[in-house]
Amino acid sequence: MNEFDLIRRYFTHAASGAVLGVGDDAAILRPTPGHDLHVSADMLVSGRHFFADVDPEALGHKTLAVNLSDMAAMGAVPRWALLTLALPQLDEAWVAAFARGFFGLAAAHGVSVVGGDTTRGPLTLSVTIMGEAPQGQALRRDGARPGDDIWVSGQLGLAAAALQQRLGKLPGIALPAACLQQLERPQPRVALGQQLLGIAHAALDVSDGFAADLSHILQRSHCGAEVWLDALPTHPALQPWRAQLLPCIAAGGDDYELCFTAPPECAAKVEAAAAHAGVAVSRVGRISTVPGLRLLAADGAEVQLERLGYDHFA
Repeated sequence: MNEFDLIRRYFTHAASGAVLGVGDDAAILRPTPGHDLHVSADMLVSGRHFFADVDPEALGHKTLAVNLSDMAAMGAVPRWALLTLALPQLDEAWVAAFARGFFGLAAAHGVSVVGGDTTRGPLTLSVTIMGEAPQGQALRRDGARPGDDIWVSGQLGLAAAALQQRLGKLPGIALPAACLQQLERPQPRVALGQQLLGIAHAALDVSDGFAADLSHILQRSHCGAEVWLDALPTHPALQPWRAQLLPCIAAGGDDYELCFTAPPECAAKVEAAAAHAGVAVSRVGRISTVPGLRLLAADGAEVQLERLGYDHFA
């Protein structure tokens, strides 16, 4: 099998919603009238973003999931993706499993793969994703307002705890299977993002750590926040070790949950949107006029974390 056989067999699918998909020098796309086009890109590198021995089907799922999460954060409907692969060798069984995971999630969200590239090199996976939202209605990072409630979806810290245990740093803690599932097969909150249009003032996805990512909203919105650490949601099985796992919960990353702000009077609408999307949400803090992020314990004391989130170059 050569490169072009590989593309034809595993990465060429009917591209619904595209004028022209895989097979030419460029795809031809036609966005829905009255909608803005959203474009994002993410790269996963072996040894940096995933272990070399990860299940390739799970890796295919995660490669697209982290990009879908960016669309979710803006309330956009994901439409098209470009997939670029650098493979150290042409292992057909590995590629077949990767493609199953990738295209299985793509089908679940109505995403068409319309192009990309393949080359030989250190295992690197890159996706450019495109989606659309009604013109001018997208969720952004710069819309938070003083007095807004701060919300987060799902549970935090599961993926980070699984990673730390894999690195041998959590001896004696029995993690539930959900932790490894979250690390390897995160579920992007696409439906929730769309339900929050017209309700949330600002939003982003939690990829580098809750505290670090919330700080991006604060910087872009020119405001501050207080967060109630005891309110941060995590898996019930992790509660006995909550104090030890606080860095994972508050700053661990790889959660791919949504963090968003909304006015207090919209709390019922937030809960209804979450119920419609089939995901739990938790109110974990409040936007303030005082600059900076304050992480508060149950007694009101401010807590300092060693780091707020992941930084590739730290």
